[in-house]
Formats: sequence, structure tokens, C-alpha cells
Amino acid sequence: MIISRTPFRVSFFGGGTDYPTWVERHGGAVLSTSIDKYNYITCRELPPFFQHKHRLSYSKVEDVTNTSDIQHPALRAVLANYLEGEGLEIHCDADLPARSGIGSSSSFMVGLLHALEALKGRRVAPEWLAREAIRYEQKILGETVGYQDQVAVAFGGFNIIYFMPGENFKVEPLILPPGRKNDLEKHLMLFFTGFARFASDIAKSQVDNFEKKSTELNRMRGMVDEAVDILTVGKDLRLFGELLHDAWIHKRSISDRVSTNQIDEIYNQARKHGAIGGKLLGAGGGGFIVFFVEPARKEELRVALKDLIHVNFNFENDGSLIIYYR
Repeated sequence: MIISRTPFRVSFFGGGTDYPTWVERHGGAVLSTSIDKYNYITCRELPPFFQHKHRLSYSKVEDVTNTSDIQHPALRAVLANYLEGEGLEIHCDADLPARSGIGSSSSFMVGLLHALEALKGRRVAPEWLAREAIRYEQKILGETVGYQDQVAVAFGGFNIIYFMPGENFKVEPLILPPGRKNDLEKHLMLFFTGFARFASDIAKSQVDNFEKKSTELNRMRGMVDEAVDILTVGKDLRLFGELLHDAWIHKRSISDRVSTNQIDEIYNQARKHGAIGGKLLGAGGGGFIVFFVEPARKEELRVALKDLIHVNFNFENDGSLIIYYR
């Protein structure tokens, strides 16, 4: 039996500049961190005592004989390449819900590939996991996704991730003065809006607007460097929150599907009750929203957004791991 554990991620700046159509012309970069909330994939060979050959358990349970009968698109695509006659049982469990802006689909894909490689007795590097997950999501499943999520969850940590033409990327851990990362953590609050959505659909509406929104995207790329400067040279941390607000204004201008009236109301309420800035995570439309808040006003914001689920989290550094191998 194999169990992989793959983190979710919070992206602060540069989102949108990691999509292939933009990267090939302009390059891109994001500032993001993995967090201590995870997707777990349990995988084992299934004994031949059942009417079905494969059992797949996620938000539903599938008992199938042929991989072509699998309903889950990612499982169907991946298992078609991995199964060689043996039966397989796979369980997926997660700390946070899917389709919520924290890189869940990429965390699932990276964790699945990691577990299946381990089942074959192969040890793989984070770069291989990221590239293979990108290949499956973009080329085989045909989803409108960028490069950042797969890289962020495979490598883990608080990183600047650079994207270059030719499907190349570079992961640069952000080196900070002692205590600075902890100070940033203390200023962040994560809430679940309760609205799930299919990120690929919303992302397509953004990608279709890229050429008309090049000024906004170039500004969003520049915010990565500004945020790094704020964090590394000891500037007032409130500037990070103000930059998040600026990033949200630019992000929601890319497509009218990024935000909704309900999300705008949540954001405005948060700004009235201590949030200096914040942004909806992922492509938009719903899911999780992160706010930068003065620690002394965190309880005020929690009360103001009492109808939302507040999720405590910390940064993590491990990336995707095999945590059980037997």
C-alpha cells in the first residue's frame, strides 16, 4: 500500500502570467506558498476476489472492470497508462474541497502520479511530477490551466516561480530575514466563500482576453518583484496587504467572470472590518479568499464574516511526499 500527501497552495501575485499563451510571448512569474492542508492518495493492488477489477473512491465510488468505463476524467486518463493487467484500488481524501481555488486539481494529479510511481517501485523528483502533471492536465485532458499549481504543490515551500517559453520553469525559494515569514503568516486569514466552480471554464474567459489586457497582466507580473522587495528588505508589512488589494483590482478587470456580486460584498465587508487587502484564489468565481489583516483586528473580521468558514493554516515546505510505503 502507498499513501502520497500533496499540499494545496495559496498564490499571492502573478497569477494569469503562467498560462501557456502568455508565457510563450512574455514569460511570467508568481509568488506562492504551499500550505499545511493536503490531498491524500491511497493506492494498492486490489486482490482478485471481486466482481469489479478496480475500485476508485473520491466524492463517489466507482467499481469498474475496464479503465474506459471510469467516469473521473483524470483517473481515466492516468490509469489508462499505468495499469498492466493488475487490479487497483485508489482512495482520495482531502482537507479542503475541490474546485475552490487552492490548486486542488493539480494537487490531486501530482499526488496520483506520485503514488502510482511509488507503486511501481520508482522514486521521482518534484520537477518530473510537475512536468508530468502539466502534460496530463494541458495536453491529455485539454484543460485551460497554467503552470503554477503543479509546480507549487510538487515542490512545496514559499517560492518565486519563473516561467519561460518552451515550457520551462525555475523555482526560487524566497529567502527572508528570521521571523519575517511568521509575521506574514500572522497577518493572513483564509475563508471559504461556499461557491465552488470549474476553474478551467473561468480561466478560458481570462485567456481569451489576454491580448486586450496586456497592460494589466504586465502590471500583475511586476507585483511579484514588488512583493519580494517588500518582504526581503524590511519594508512595512502593510504594503504587502495594499499590494494584494491592487492585485485583486487588476485580476477582476481581466474577465467579468472573476468575481460576482456576492464575492464583491464579502470583499467590501472585509475591507470595512480590518482587511487591508485580499484576493480570491485561483481563477476566480468562488472558492477560497485570502485576506491580509492586522492581527489585532482578526477577531473583528472573523465575526464580520461569521457566515463563511474560516480555515487556520500555516505555510509548509515539504511538497508532495510518499508518507506510507509498504
